[in-house]
Amino acid sequence: MPESSLSSANLDPRRRKILIRAWRRGMREMDTLMGGFADAHLPTLNESDLDRFEELLELQDRDVLSWLTGEAPIPPEFDTGLLAKIKAHHTHSSPIHI
Repeated sequence: MPESSLSSANLDPRRRKILIRAWRRGMREMDTLMGGFADAHLPTLNESDLDRFEELLELQDRDVLSWLTGEAPIPPEFDTGLLAKIKAHHTHSSPIHI
C-alpha cells in the first residue's frame, strides 16, 4: 500500500486530517494521485485551496479519477485552480502503477 512521504509532525491539525484522508481514499489510484499531491503541496496550500481540497476529498473516487484522467469532463463547479494543480502534478502517459 502506498504511504505518505510527508511527516505530519509539523502540520497543523487540519492539514494532518487532510493528509490522512488523501492517502486513505479507497481506490489505490486515488491514494497515489491525491496522496502524492498532498505530500508535495499540502504544507504550502492557502486556506482557499485547503477548502477546495477538502471538497474534492468528499466526492466519489471514481468521479474525481475520471476528471483527473480526462475520461470525463470536469463539472464547472469543480474546474478550479486547485484541480488544475493536481492534474499538473501528475503527468502520466501510461497507466498509474501502484
